[in-house]
Amino acid sequence: MEWFGLTDKGRVRPTNQDIYQIEVREPNESALLVVCDGMGGANAGNVASRFAAQVFVEEVRPQLDGALEEKTRQEALTAALDAANGTVFALAGRQPEFRGMGTTLVAALVKGEQATILNVGDSRAYLFDGERLRQITEDHSYVEEMRRQGRITEADARTHPQKNLITRAVGVEPDVEGDLFEVRLKEDEVLLLCSDGLSGMAEDAQIAQTIRSAKTLALAGDALLTLALEGGGRDNITVALFTRGAGEEA
Repeated sequence: MEWFGLTDKGRVRPTNQDIYQIEVREPNESALLVVCDGMGGANAGNVASRFAAQVFVEEVRPQLDGALEEKTRQEALTAALDAANGTVFALAGRQPEFRGMGTTLVAALVKGEQATILNVGDSRAYLFDGERLRQITEDHSYVEEMRRQGRITEADARTHPQKNLITRAVGVEPDVEGDLFEVRLKEDEVLLLCSDGLSGMAEDAQIAQTIRSAKTLALAGDALLTLALEGGGRDNITVALFTRGAGEEA
């Protein structure tokens, strides 16, 4: 297995509200990748993303270690989301400076060939099969809702002035529902999780070409960061990459 992650504040934002975590258990052929993109002001966004990722990983960790097998992967991710949402929502209610904070969350729990993916917000999961890049998750955003309804085109969605207005986030309401997806991850296919600092700055075809051209996931991650920065770097940029193909840890 091979994995790599990075995060960068970009060219415009004064602070980085993104966070990622990757945990791998090679003997169990399992991995967990999480990307969060905080919102609610510089300080509050940092708090929301950090606590959401921390709690989420703690809740799912027993699955990586081979425990809690009575829970399905989807049940484990849903329970972790509930715990993360409750933690962030409680913090937002206790301290005035944290009011209104929240975060996106996209996570992938990999066990062998199977990847179970959960998302809330507009951070994304993609699968790269060596040639094409396929978006697995669907954005919870005002603009994406209009695109799905056919009210605007995909090209219009990329430049819409309200494209960053998300309709679902962790920690904003007492309860939140995440979308769940099941994906078979073949050897040498690459799972990419990212914040909208990448997907909003680069076309899918550009992302695919960047991964295709890189010899390792570390090189791919660095090149994806460069791609987002060259596209304007208007937001924090985070990528987490994983493959079951033969290779050394990046």
